[in-house]
Amino acid sequence: MTEVRTLRLRLSYDGSAFHGWQVQPGLATVQATLSEAVWAVTGERVVVHGSGRTDAGVHAEGQVAHLSLQQARLPAAALQRALNARLPASVRVLEASEAAAGFHARRQARSKCYRYRIYREAVCPPFLWRYVYHHPYRLQEEAMAAAAPRFVGRHDFRSFAASPAKGAPGLGDTVRTVTRSELWRAGPELVYEVEGRGFLHHMVRNLVGFLLEVGRGRRGGEEIGAVLAARERRAAAATAPPQGLYLMRVAYSEGE
Repeated sequence: MTEVRTLRLRLSYDGSAFHGWQVQPGLATVQATLSEAVWAVTGERVVVHGSGRTDAGVHAEGQVAHLSLQQARLPAAALQRALNARLPASVRVLEASEAAAGFHARRQARSKCYRYRIYREAVCPPFLWRYVYHHPYRLQEEAMAAAAPRFVGRHDFRSFAASPAKGAPGLGDTVRTVTRSELWRAGPELVYEVEGRGFLHHMVRNLVGFLLEVGRGRRGGEEIGAVLAARERRAAAATAPPQGLYLMRVAYSEGE
């Protein structure tokens, strides 16, 4: 009987040309691109499971994924090289390794860290516009930095989740735990980082959207508790654009 191998991949990708992570018929996605590369290299049709689904235009520096192979005996390091030779330059396998049987990139993830970049100078360099949100207008940056930690804790984040489609069922469990939420100035950019066990659809971009409203003076950081308690999407603020968002890293328990 052929032994099934589980392989773990650490990935980086430029999401500009992709319609997100998840396979969508007729659209270019990161998951479909990786699965096709695996088939070309190994001859096996597999699904590459990511730790989470990034949206269209969102980037990753440290996405984690896994796949199972039944026949291919190619060593992990050789598989990494072969995949990178097949993949477009916008997707790189940074590391490939053998994983324990049963390892699942999404179900076993202990925490994820996202970063959002806001470019503050008057003119955004043409080689940066796909990777930052350009906002050269006045912002009260100190107020934004003071408001950011108010998201820390275990809360119902329904107000900061994507609105369900008309006629669709409710959002289900929208309680999440945020362990770190910080915003700081780094040269010409404002950088926001948030870390937690898991995030709802559009949640990070909606947190950024609210912080931007704080920076514009239209909302106050002290309102965050009331917005969370409202459990209504319209109580928060507009969703920030996707191109400034990065999945930076995914953490697992020691030994996983």
